[in-house]
Amino acid sequence: MSIEKLSEVSPDFGKDAEERAAQVVPGRNACPSCETREETNMLYFRTEGLTVGYNGVPLIRDIELSMKRGEILTLIGPNGAGKTTILKHIIRQLEPLGGTVFLDGRKLPELSGHELSTQMSVVLTERVKPELMSCEDVVATGRYPYTGRFGVLSEEDHRIVRESMELVHISELKERDFSETSDGQKQRVMLARALCQQPDILVLDEPTSFLDIRYKLEFLAIIQEMSRKRGLSVIMSLHELDLAGRISDKLACIRGDKVDRFGTPEEIFTEGYIQELYQMTVGSYDERTGNLELTPVKGEPEVFVVAGNGCGTDIYRSLQRRGIPFATGILWENDLDFPTAHALAAELVSVPAFHGISAEALERAKELMDRCGHVICAFEKGAYLPEGLQELVSYAEHKGYENI
Repeated sequence: MSIEKLSEVSPDFGKDAEERAAQVVPGRNACPSCETREETNMLYFRTEGLTVGYNGVPLIRDIELSMKRGEILTLIGPNGAGKTTILKHIIRQLEPLGGTVFLDGRKLPELSGHELSTQMSVVLTERVKPELMSCEDVVATGRYPYTGRFGVLSEEDHRIVRESMELVHISELKERDFSETSDGQKQRVMLARALCQQPDILVLDEPTSFLDIRYKLEFLAIIQEMSRKRGLSVIMSLHELDLAGRISDKLACIRGDKVDRFGTPEEIFTEGYIQELYQMTVGSYDERTGNLELTPVKGEPEVFVVAGNGCGTDIYRSLQRRGIPFATGILWENDLDFPTAHALAAELVSVPAFHGISAEALERAKELMDRCGHVICAFEKGAYLPEGLQELVSYAEHKGYENI
């Protein structure tokens, strides 16, 4: 029996605010904080009995969604569930099979094409292929609803184009041929084009799909900022559940032929629901933390991990990658290590949050330690440990295992 280090197991943003927001991408709308309470509380977007589908065949029925001005609504659900179909009906690309979409109190079919283009901007996943256009040219097409018959851009239009490109960090691409950019760069150009249009509502279909983690976070931070500061309303679909839960005011879960759930992230992310929504049969998802884990290794535990306060998570995942079943403890149920341990450990010794370590838990941990061929202590040598954990480490030392 030996006690080891991880290295031995795995080498391997009042007024000032309004002005700042207007300087970013100037909009027609006043900041929501300047509106009356009654106006702020009105629903800006809603659907009533909306049924969508193709060729007269309903796909999703009786869709009831709503949001206030300045809110972010995100559609989530499995691939092929119909998220893009709903968005295409919202932007009037497809005619609904039933029901109505209301925008700022008006039925969407009542809006002229020009009215709609000055209120709504759209970025879909479908790849556009403009010929012989620079990235700046593509972004500038977002100003066409305002330029008149000949499409001549004013100095103000050019300023907004520049600021929109700066906003999504593509100024260096201004002279680059759009067709010669990467998928991620194309996506950011189209996002800049959408913002350049100065919409009241922005509709996005999987806007982060081709962005690396830096640009995902930067773009969503921009969207959140504009939502808060100038009342931009956003409807989008996302696959990244952790980001959807963090940025959205409302979530709509698409499942089968209906919106299965609609509400705040706190109402949506209840224990076990995401696995049910996505019909997960492998691995696990923790709604509290957003942790997505692979399948645990089956079998009798071969390694016991003494961990806590987040220092064991990397060890658990390392052991899982190597196909080694393990036991761990003693963890409180609110410990940072608990979600991963709960998902991956062959056996987990735990105690309720804010409770002391029970004699039963301590005894069980010792039994498991005796049965395992190796013990790993995730804590640094000399670290302060609660009484129960210190006793567990002392037990290992007393049995003649190596010192930590």
